[in-house]
Amino acid sequence: MNQLSASARPETGLYGFDVLRTAKGFRRFVDDAIEREFMDEADKASMRIYEHLQYLNTNTTLYNAILKAESEGVMLTEEARRAATTLRVDFEKGGIHLPKDKLEHVNHLNLEIAQLGRKFSENVMNKPGFVDIYPASRIPKNMQRHFKSIHRIKPWGDEEQRNQMDTTKQKGLRIVTDSGTLSTALRWVSDEEVYLVGNSEPRENITVLGKLINARDELAKTMGCKSYGDFAIRPNMAASVDVVMSFLKDLSGAVRHKAGEEFKRIQDFKRTVCNEKSAKLEPWDEDYFIGMMKSAVHNLDVSVVAAYFPLSQCLKGLNVLVESLFGATFHQIPMGDGESWHPDVMKLSLHHPDEGVLTLLSEGGDDCKTQITSFHSSKIMARLNHWDVETLFHEFGHALHSLLSRTEYQHFSGTRVALDVAETPSNLFEFYAWDYRVLRKFAVDETTGDPIPEKLVKALNASRNMFPAMELQRQIFYSIMDLTLFGEQGSKPMDTISTVADLRRKHTSWKCVEGTHWHTRFTHLINYGAGYYSYLYARCFATTIWQEVCQGDPLSRSTGSALRDKFLKHGGAKDPSALLKDFVGDSIIINSGGGIIPDISSLCKEVGL
Repeated sequence: MNQLSASARPETGLYGFDVLRTAKGFRRFVDDAIEREFMDEADKASMRIYEHLQYLNTNTTLYNAILKAESEGVMLTEEARRAATTLRVDFEKGGIHLPKDKLEHVNHLNLEIAQLGRKFSENVMNKPGFVDIYPASRIPKNMQRHFKSIHRIKPWGDEEQRNQMDTTKQKGLRIVTDSGTLSTALRWVSDEEVYLVGNSEPRENITVLGKLINARDELAKTMGCKSYGDFAIRPNMAASVDVVMSFLKDLSGAVRHKAGEEFKRIQDFKRTVCNEKSAKLEPWDEDYFIGMMKSAVHNLDVSVVAAYFPLSQCLKGLNVLVESLFGATFHQIPMGDGESWHPDVMKLSLHHPDEGVLTLLSEGGDDCKTQITSFHSSKIMARLNHWDVETLFHEFGHALHSLLSRTEYQHFSGTRVALDVAETPSNLFEFYAWDYRVLRKFAVDETTGDPIPEKLVKALNASRNMFPAMELQRQIFYSIMDLTLFGEQGSKPMDTISTVADLRRKHTSWKCVEGTHWHTRFTHLINYGAGYYSYLYARCFATTIWQEVCQGDPLSRSTGSALRDKFLKHGGAKDPSALLKDFVGDSIIINSGGGIIPDISSLCKEVGL
C-alpha cells in the first residue's frame, strides 16, 4: 500500500489518537500506556500506605507510652518535652483518645477526605478544558510555540465572487486551559472565551468540593470543634479562625484604597488603548493590559532578561548564596544505581570546610539528610525568565530550611514546623532573587560574559512594584475564601460558586463572571485546607526579617550566621513565636484574641500603604 503523502495524512491519528498519525507513534503509544499504568499503581500504593499510617496513628500502645512519659516527666530537655507533646497532639488529631465507635468514624472520614482530595487533584490534571483560537495570528508569533497548532477549512467571506470550492486551510492554536497555560495565553490575548473555559473546568469538582467540605466539617464536629477551620488552625500560632479572619479583614481594609487606585489606572489605560471612554475592565483583561502597561513603562524584553539567566548560571547562584552566607559549597557527586527516577537528575553534596558534609541535595523528599530540589542536566543551557528564578530561590529557601536544620529529633527537622511559619524561609529567599547585589554575582550574559546591568534590575523591580496592592488583595481574598469554605456550615449545603463570587466582589475590585468557578481547580484547598492564610503570615514574617536582618548586607557571613543559628537550624524544635522574637525582636508578632498574628508594618512599607 502506498504511503500517504504529507499533505494527505489525516488530521487526527488512527482511532482518534493524535500520537498514531505515523507508524513510529505506536512506540510512543505503548510507552504512554506503561507510564499511565505506573502512575495508577503508584496512586493505589499511595492510598494503601495512607491507610496503613492511619492504622499506626490509632496504636494505643504508642499513645499510652507518650502519656506515661509526659506524666512522669522523664524527658530531660525542652526539645524532648516538646517532641512528646507534639506526638501526643498528632495522635489525638487522629481521634485516638475518642471512644471506639467515634474513632472508627474518624478513620472512615479521614480516608474519605483523602480520596476526595485525590479525586479533586486528578480532575484538575485530567480535565483542564481547551479553546481553539483562529487565526493563529491572534497570538504573537514568538509565543505560538507554547500551544498546539491546528487547522480548519478557512471560513468563506461574504463576497459573492468568492470561490465556494476554496478549501484553503487556516492555521489556529489549541489552548489547553490548565492554570499555567491559561495565564500565559491571557497575557497575550484578552479573550472572553479563553477566560470562561479556563475558569469553568473541571465542573466535576463542584460536587467533589461539596463532599469534601461536608466530610471535613463532620470530622471537626466529631473531634469537638465548631468547624474544620478551627480544627486545622488550633495547633498553629494563630489558634483560631476568628483570630485569622480578624487579621485578614483588617489587612483587606488597609489595602482596599490603594488597590482601587491601581485598578482604576488599568481601566484608564484600557480606555486609552481602545479609544472607548466608557470601556469597563473585565476579568479577562487583567493580565493582558497589565502586561502592556509594564512593557510600555519599563520596556522589558523577556528574551533580553532571560539571556542573563541560563540555568547553569542560576545553579551557580545557589552556590553563591550558600558560600557567601554559610561558608559552604555544593559539589556534584555520582548518583547510585536505582537512586534516581530520571537520568537527568543531579545529586549535590553541601560541604562545609570545618563541619564536613552537611547534607545531600537531590529530588523529592523532606528528610534533613536528603532534602531535595531537582535540576535536569539535559536542559542545563535552558534560559529562565526572572519569575522562574524567583521560584527557584523560593524552593531553595525550603531546601535550606532542611539542609541546615540540626535538631535532636527528626520529627522537628527542617520544614516540620507550625504551618504559620513554614513558608517563611522560602518567602525570605525570594527577596534575594530581586537584589542587584546578589544577581550581579551570577546573572551573566552567556555570549558576552557581561553581568546583568543594574539599570535592568531596577526596571525589573519597578515593573514588579507597579500593582503590589492588587496582588496583596488577591492573596487576602484567597485566604478568606479558604477559611469561609471550611468555616462554620449552615443548615443547608453551601453553594460554593455564589459564596466565592460574593467574597470576590467584597474583597477585590474585580467582578465575578457568571458561570465561572475557578476555585474548583484551586488545589491549595486540598493541600492547605483552612491554611492558605499561612502564606500571608509567612510573607509578613519574611518581609520583617529581610528589612531588619538581611537587607543591609544580604550576602554577609554575619547575616548568614544569624539566619542559620537563630532560625534555620532549629526547625520545629522551638516554639515558633519565641524563635521569631529571639531572631528579630518582640515586635515581629502581636498577641490577638488568644492567638498570634504578624506585625504588618514591614509588609505595608513594601507595598507602599
